[in-house]
Amino acid sequence: MTYSNGVGETVPELKLRVEDSENGDYVKLRGGSGEEEGSSVESSRCSIGSVTSVWFWVKLISLLSCLGVLAFVVIKWIGPFLIEKELIPFINWVRSTFSIPVLGLLLFASVALFPSILLPSSPSMWMAGLTFGYGNGFLLIFSAASIGVTLPFLIGHLFLHKMQEWLKKYPKKAAILRAAGEGTWFHQFQAVTLIRVSPFPYMIYNYCALATGVHYGPYILGSLVGMVPEIFVSIYTGIMLRTLAVASDERHSLSVVEIVVNVLGFCVTASATIVCTIYAKKKLSAMQSEEVETL
Repeated sequence: MTYSNGVGETVPELKLRVEDSENGDYVKLRGGSGEEEGSSVESSRCSIGSVTSVWFWVKLISLLSCLGVLAFVVIKWIGPFLIEKELIPFINWVRSTFSIPVLGLLLFASVALFPSILLPSSPSMWMAGLTFGYGNGFLLIFSAASIGVTLPFLIGHLFLHKMQEWLKKYPKKAAILRAAGEGTWFHQFQAVTLIRVSPFPYMIYNYCALATGVHYGPYILGSLVGMVPEIFVSIYTGIMLRTLAVASDERHSLSVVEIVVNVLGFCVTASATIVCTIYAKKKLSAMQSEEVETL
């Protein structure tokens, strides 16, 4: 409702609101129409959104600049120093000490046994990629990893009751693990795969999986499928180290084609890994929220 001031102009309504003294006295004055208030709120939201967008790009550009400077320093000084002083002597020592079959057996044993004693097997995967390449390296790591995730699952029988008590003691933290042990066969397979792809400490999950009620079939298949990105990244890392070591040992720089191929390969591998990780984290967060609500 509006009022006229007698000159033909419309004056917006002025509202007065008085609260009871028992609940606290205050007077609220509000002038102007609802459309004007809505437009002002909308303009303020737009300004806040534009500031947030600009700040996001500033942070992104700053982050990329820092990463670029760090990469330049690593490639220009740190990388060649480590390759010449550490990597090349180590590769020469391995090749002079072990034959290819013996080295393959040692790498297979390390990838298969290290997860059971909570030791990382990534260096062994790098060495497998460095020595055997994509084809044979993938077969070696994939077959050894199947044993590496099976042994803790079987050993978990010895700690089954303790693991179940831990899951009951921390229901919210264990919600993501409980979600992997519920539902149909495909649901368990999907949950285990997402856990392997996500940054969740998989060596701990190897021992906790049995306590959640997950079956061995979806556990082993989900584990192997979820580990494929990690295996390819490890093999690619080993091949990159071999390429850099050969170039440094023979005292020649990489050609333009080699640089382009290696950079593109690194970008594709890193991008695929990041996308898979982000997707897995979102799906696991949704499953965890559902499990917490159920609890």
